[in-house]
Amino acid sequence: MTHPAAADLIARSNRLGSDPKNTNYAGGNTSAKGTETDPVTGQPVELVWVKGSGGDLGTLTEQGLAVLRLDRMRALVDVYPGVEREDEMVAAFDYCLHGKGGAAPSIDTAMHGLVDAPHVDHLHPDSGIAVATAADGQELTSTIFGDKVVWVPWRRPGFQLGLDIAEIKEKNPQAIGCILGGHGITAWGETSDEAERASLWIIDTAAAYIAEHSRPEPFGPPLAGYAPLPQAERRAKAAALGATIRGIASQDRPMVGHFTDTGEVLDFLASSEHPRLGALGTSCPDHFLRTKVKPLVLDLPSDAPVEDCVARLKELAVAYREDYQAYYDRHATPESPAIRGADPLIVLVPGVGMFSFGKDKQTARVAGEFYVNAINVMRGAEGLSTYAPIDEAEKFRIEYWALEEAKLQRMPKPKPLATRVALVTGAAGGIGKATAKKLAAEGACVVIADLSLEKAQAAAAEIGGSDVAVGVAADVSDEDAVQAMVDAAVLAFGGVDLVVNNAGLSLSKSLMDTTAADWDLQHNVMAKGSFLVSKATAKVMVEQEMGGDIVYISSKNSVVAGPNNIAYSATKADQAHQVRLLAAELGAHGIKVNGVNPDGVVQGSGIFASGWGANRAAVYGVEEKDLGKFYAQRTILKREVLPENIANAVFVLCGPDMTHTTGLHVPVDAGVAAAFLR
Repeated sequence: MTHPAAADLIARSNRLGSDPKNTNYAGGNTSAKGTETDPVTGQPVELVWVKGSGGDLGTLTEQGLAVLRLDRMRALVDVYPGVEREDEMVAAFDYCLHGKGGAAPSIDTAMHGLVDAPHVDHLHPDSGIAVATAADGQELTSTIFGDKVVWVPWRRPGFQLGLDIAEIKEKNPQAIGCILGGHGITAWGETSDEAERASLWIIDTAAAYIAEHSRPEPFGPPLAGYAPLPQAERRAKAAALGATIRGIASQDRPMVGHFTDTGEVLDFLASSEHPRLGALGTSCPDHFLRTKVKPLVLDLPSDAPVEDCVARLKELAVAYREDYQAYYDRHATPESPAIRGADPLIVLVPGVGMFSFGKDKQTARVAGEFYVNAINVMRGAEGLSTYAPIDEAEKFRIEYWALEEAKLQRMPKPKPLATRVALVTGAAGGIGKATAKKLAAEGACVVIADLSLEKAQAAAAEIGGSDVAVGVAADVSDEDAVQAMVDAAVLAFGGVDLVVNNAGLSLSKSLMDTTAADWDLQHNVMAKGSFLVSKATAKVMVEQEMGGDIVYISSKNSVVAGPNNIAYSATKADQAHQVRLLAAELGAHGIKVNGVNPDGVVQGSGIFASGWGANRAAVYGVEEKDLGKFYAQRTILKREVLPENIANAVFVLCGPDMTHTTGLHVPVDAGVAAAFLR
């Protein structure tokens, strides 16, 4: 049974963490103290429950709490070796755990254990950080809060900061919390409700003061030519620039992208002070750990042509990497972790918006959210005073902290297709849906395209949330619709790496019964459609300079002649040769092109359900319900081919074990001798 103090803590944390004005995703931590019976001694033991490392307040559960004995935690004060060796205390927390201990204790555990209050909150609200990063933050703290909130000069999170705040609380009994210079806020209370009220009072009081006393244009007057473009125009420009920008952010390692064009971002970029503020970078450790110390900012007006923007972005990328390497070299010591890459994680384009990047979609999206937090912080600080983040030496100490490196090393090994963005056509059911599921399960972000937007979105929702899969409508025979589909993929995930040409239909008719309209329909969807999809997505892959994969779901019928399917089989032969042609052409860009030749995939097939199955059953003289079994019996292996078998073949072709294979057709037909490739 959950201890009442822990239950109150979880409820309070969820309330605080669910409102972005209080703290950012996975930012801050909360705690509660209470007494429980020690099952070993039968005696009461004082415990502290504190949000563990890496957890999120808004979604915190009991499994996310670290549980420590207070007597042992407080005893650490007697063996504390001083601020120069304070990092050693994190390992000592393991010797303070109670029972199984729960989640791994975070660096802020000392703050919660040493502060003499039953309930403690440490949060990263925009309004609080605005005061914390103002040049005269100490004076503002006194002006805004009186003696109820105490200023704490910047200190890196850790054991010494916990001691400092504990001393402040002891010497200021009237205080309900403090502003941590350059960082955030801490509040406390005798009860969970009292601590929550204290946190919210600090946050709301700061926000109200900023709203009332801020200068009219915190970011300076508008910058001529930098106003936001109309929505449709900026989205089109974002899609046109997205692949180039993703390539810039992925020079050291592949990244997934996220695009944001919220009012906060567009207003910031439209103001005259944005170049100065952008160069100053973020301040709160949670912010710059996600966004790097500063963004790459395009220095061209909103209406600059795409070609000019691409050229300038590439120049700025070189300068950014050189600047970041110099930053690392200025501060690195022989004990510092190796540089983790010099690419930007935030790219700002005036009039258009912000591109953010990470190892997966969630990380990329959260990085963007954090930079919006940073913009709000800068607005508040500049509105009252001057924005003055912690200096870059302190940022480096946080970014390349041995404890941060250890946390990164503990991260689970990425899945085989992590960072890859897949686009699957005809993916609302059958082979396409099974393929999309497989690629997502192996770590890819997936764009599910289908004629029916409703069905595409339903399939995406079945696979996962929008950080994993999105559904888009697309008629692959329409060039404009194909381009819109690819643009949607770029805006959703930053680009495209893996394309599966699966959209198709089949008309089972004899030569004499096949009309010119039948022929055109069949070829428009599969031959022309595959060509259009490959052309549009290859352009993105070339611009990204990250290689890629294109896979055609062709058919046994591309090499085997059969009765009553002239239009279908001729189209499949067209697709099969497209594989060979494109493999030869796109290999220079690191793009592999391969095909899969299925046969007899009846289960879940939209083609078979729409009349093809009945026609083929009639041709072969079997019941339609027995068609799958019929196909199985004519194979060498006597096995029915399922959509998942095709999906597995696609994964193998695109996965880590087939990096040197292109122009190949893989039969997935349970063995049809006539379809053996020669």
